[in-house]
Amino acid sequence: MTEKEVPKHPLAEVFGFPVDNLSAEAERFRKNKLCPFCNRVPSCTKDKANSPLGVCSIYHGSVAVITCPVRFRQNWLIAEHAAKFFFGNKKSWTSLTEVKLTDKNGGSAGNIDLVLVSYDEHGKVLDFGSLEVQAVYISGNIRTPFEFYLNNRSKVVGMHWHGKPNYPKPDYLSSSRKRLLPQILYKGGILKKWGKKQAVALQKSFFDTLPQMPTTKPAKADIAWLLYDLKRDSAGKQYDLKLSDIVYTEFDAALDSISKPVPGSVQDFVEVLQHKLDEKLEGHAPDNATLTDIIPQ
Repeated sequence: MTEKEVPKHPLAEVFGFPVDNLSAEAERFRKNKLCPFCNRVPSCTKDKANSPLGVCSIYHGSVAVITCPVRFRQNWLIAEHAAKFFFGNKKSWTSLTEVKLTDKNGGSAGNIDLVLVSYDEHGKVLDFGSLEVQAVYISGNIRTPFEFYLNNRSKVVGMHWHGKPNYPKPDYLSSSRKRLLPQILYKGGILKKWGKKQAVALQKSFFDTLPQMPTTKPAKADIAWLLYDLKRDSAGKQYDLKLSDIVYTEFDAALDSISKPVPGSVQDFVEVLQHKLDEKLEGHAPDNATLTDIIPQ
């Protein structure tokens, strides 16, 4: 299948490989439930350790959308790109995973996905920066088609899932409101107070759903948004993580843009209220002024 074809099912990658790749290597990963993207252990641990949901990405139209944060660790490109933003061309740096962050009172502000640390020849910390990774939540049921696929891989070419209840799709709104915004607000706020930079790795299609943010030059930026996409390799055997763009913003400007909704028309909302009120009053408008009269024309 080419990237322009729209599949009839939601599964893009299972245990690290496109679902139409039935090679011996791909089957070995599926049989042993392995993760090829630098998980903390060799096995996939998504959702349940004993019965992992090995879906790395799902289709939204013809685009493969990353739904597992570990998927972003392919070849550790995210660490390389973040380190360049934090430290420039300094050679000695490393990454530390799941570092606990606390506030002034010792309360937990959550764990940082990756902290990149630069150090001198004696191993002394010189600087650090935070790298957060944000995959996209799924709405609908992805486990059912996933388990169907595992039991019917030889028939994957003919797999047709459209019309099934709770067809899975990316939930960009929940991903930004429930995950991305809180971590930037709280953890990012602490890092900003410390004068430390942060990078956020996410897919470009996700970033495009966010409100537009004022950009700045890399030297003035507090946040580097590392935007990636999945591209099918020339042999069609695997998707590769590719850097699409880097957007640089200041912390306050980015937070203000993301946290404040752009309001629609109040007149449209009043008309909705008027319609509901008319229904409640059995279609008879009240004798006094209608709701639409409240808003100046």
